[in-house]
This record gives sequence, structure tokens and C-alpha cells, in this order.
Amino acid sequence: MSTPTVACPTCGQAVAWLPENRYRPFCSERCKLIDLGEWAQERYTVPAAPVWDDGKTEQN
Repeated sequence: MSTPTVACPTCGQAVAWLPENRYRPFCSERCKLIDLGEWAQERYTVPAAPVWDDGKTEQN
């Protein structure tokens, strides 16, 4: 059985999907930290319903 591989989300390098690979799906700690920085700077977002100042979500 061959080892499955995935592309690193940051640089595209092939990464073996193994439990020993502590940075999977990233190829390295560097790529993992680059991705984390993108989230921290809000360059990546997850769509969600707007939240009003009173803490309630918008009702349709």
C-alpha cells in the first residue's frame, strides 16, 4: 500500500500523510506559521451570520 500524499496548503509541496509528520497537512513549521499568520491578519475568513451589538444574531 502506498503512502497517501497531499499538497501543502501554503507552498504546494507534496506531503506524506503519516502520523509521524507533525506538521501535516503542511510540509514544515514555516508553512504552518505562514498559514496561521494569514488567519491572524484576517486574510482568511469563515462566512457566518452577522452579529448585532446586542449579541443576538440576525433573524430572517
